[in-house]
Amino acid sequence: MRWQVVGGSLLAAGVALAGEAPVVVSQAGQGRTLSLTVYNVGRALVRDARPVSLPGGTLALEFRDIAAHVMPETVAIGGEGVTVLEQNYEYDLLSPETLLAKYLGKDVTMVIEEPGQGPGAVVRREVTGRLLSIENGTVWRIGDRIVSNPSYRELTFSQLPENLRERPTLVWLLSSERAGERRLEATYLTGGVTWKADYVLTLGTAGDEGNLLGWVTLDNTSGASYPDATLQLVAGDVHLAPERKGRPETMMMPARAVAAEMREEAFAEYHLYTLERPTTIKDRQKKQVALLEAERVKVVRRYIVESPQWWYVQRIGKQKQDVRVEVELANRADNHLGMALPGGIVRLYQRDRRGAAQFVGEDRIEHTPKDELVRVTMGNAFDIVAERRQTDYKKLADNLFEDAFEVTLRNHKDAAITIEVREQVGGDWEMISNSHPYEKSSAFAVTFAVPVPANGETKLMYRVRVRT
Repeated sequence: MRWQVVGGSLLAAGVALAGEAPVVVSQAGQGRTLSLTVYNVGRALVRDARPVSLPGGTLALEFRDIAAHVMPETVAIGGEGVTVLEQNYEYDLLSPETLLAKYLGKDVTMVIEEPGQGPGAVVRREVTGRLLSIENGTVWRIGDRIVSNPSYRELTFSQLPENLRERPTLVWLLSSERAGERRLEATYLTGGVTWKADYVLTLGTAGDEGNLLGWVTLDNTSGASYPDATLQLVAGDVHLAPERKGRPETMMMPARAVAAEMREEAFAEYHLYTLERPTTIKDRQKKQVALLEAERVKVVRRYIVESPQWWYVQRIGKQKQDVRVEVELANRADNHLGMALPGGIVRLYQRDRRGAAQFVGEDRIEHTPKDELVRVTMGNAFDIVAERRQTDYKKLADNLFEDAFEVTLRNHKDAAITIEVREQVGGDWEMISNSHPYEKSSAFAVTFAVPVPANGETKLMYRVRVRT
């Protein structure tokens, strides 16, 4: 089935709001400058500046080639010598359904194809009918008959209905002080544009340093392309007013970049990244832009055992525990970093003895300011074993308990390591005895740093009294 409009064009569609005011149409073209500030909750701020030739007096300006997901309540326009009298967002878009709806009660020509007399011959004829209904099909008056869902090859319409548009359009009623060319800039928020950060940390064979590469991935489904645009990214938590129905949103924003193309700066309570060259972002395109590159970043590998919570008030059996492996790096200038890092996924690789990089794990990091630590969980250690055993349990009173524990740590690696044993302690507690020094890491937790020799074993023992 095909649809044709004869005697009309999209460019001829007028604007009713202006009455007899002249209509000026602005489309993307030469002299246009675009800038895009992207937040990673599916919104972007668009600044679209164009040269427009305006008459003097009152006029209607149709501003076309905008994002399909524009948020009309955020739109503003400015320019020298113009005053905004009225603003409209036209989104009655052209489609077979809307075209039929506009022609209710009007005549439409149907092209019908019927078999001809020869083999494969087709005879085309035109029938004009009045469209009566489009609910659950179509109903027509053809001559003196009422026909439901007639078969036709195509429909032909005499003209395009007024204000039916192929794309959303912003329309302003303006007052222009004088005739001449002006530079007008429209700004608006649009949905459908997101960004996220991804990192690749490739460790050397020894695993004590590596190269960090950061990428920004842009995803544009806003319904518009942005040719040769200035691109900026915002990192941080930008608060959005909640909708009446729905939960509040938070706009996540970016941190700092050291790639030669990306310039980072502190901005309000956030961080702003600016790409130092124009870039084209097409509709329905994912684009990756280099964010940072740092070589010979020193890393520390940590081995961690954590106890379950609140197990001091009952007897427990012997338990085998995982040993978590974390890679820690200092986000400092003396470690070839020292930039605010946007939150994202870090993928870890390590080179084997042949120099080939092998994937060893991934983790998500939060926004990390400069001079802070970045911790990435790699996974659980294969060659390190931790076993926990409760060696004593006493209930001294209804709310007073005394427990003794032994944590056996076995290292099957060819190098000595230190394992952090993090113990959760509830209530009002007192350490009675301990085989290794500890630090009080929080009000209800202690951390033991336990050295374990290569291919060896170490036992951590401690006794604690807990009042609940």
